Amino acid sequence: MASASSSLPSSAASKRLEGKVAIITGGARGIGECTARLFRNHGAKVIIADIRDELGTVVAQDIGATYIHCDITNESDMTNLVNTTISLHGKLDIMFNNAGIVDSSMKPSILDYDTTDFKKIIDVNILGPFLGTKHAARVMIPKRSGCIISTASCASVTGGLSSHAYTCSKFAVVGLVKNTAVELGKYGIRVNSISPHIILTELVKEFLKVDEEGMKKYYTHFGGKPLTTQHIADAALYLASDDGGYVSGHNLVVDGGYTTGSYNFGLF
Repeated sequence: MASASSSLPSSAASKRLEGKVAIITGGARGIGECTARLFRNHGAKVIIADIRDELGTVVAQDIGATYIHCDITNESDMTNLVNTTISLHGKLDIMFNNAGIVDSSMKPSILDYDTTDFKKIIDVNILGPFLGTKHAARVMIPKRSGCIISTASCASVTGGLSSHAYTCSKFAVVGLVKNTAVELGKYGIRVNSISPHIILTELVKEFLKVDEEGMKKYYTHFGGKPLTTQHIADAALYLASDDGGYVSGHNLVVDGGYTTGSYNFGLF
């Protein structure tokens, strides 16, 4: 499990989410787990939503959060997730649409792409954030405040970094964020996305079939310094807290400059 000690607030006064209520989908492991731990350290009441019941329950018990089983592609599950949160805490301040999947392989050629596989990626990676945004908005609008964050990817900025389905789904996440930021801004609701570079999570290990040593080739652009789940959790904390209080419609790219330019020609 991820350690939260590196971002432990030094005092109650430094807790940036004191009194806030946050839902984190995909919170049982990886980015979601790390963010759940960080948000709890900063005073938030956290609801972890996932389909990995055993993992999610262990994390929730460890940090004093609530675990709720939720398939993010099922609207009934998403409705129950938000309604249960309101029943428990009376409000929802932060929705972090973090859950997502990758293809079982890169499938580089569009000619070889199976339509069923394509639809599966789209359903989880964009239908999930759509439903999360929809049901968060319905309880945030009456309160006229709230923060919605969705996990996108560097593949939402630059082509050729992942499969066709994954790339399409993450571009769609950014489109959803920008459109809903325009609609929901008048209610004081901020909507943003975070686009990480590759992180060695369990999901990526399964996808790329690499270990820590094999991951080094993905970080040559930043002196070999790897991106971690803590970096993304810190970005989510910024967007969720008052520090990001006037940031909306933004895709926060956390990639050490990878998508800024080409690293293929050895000019520098």
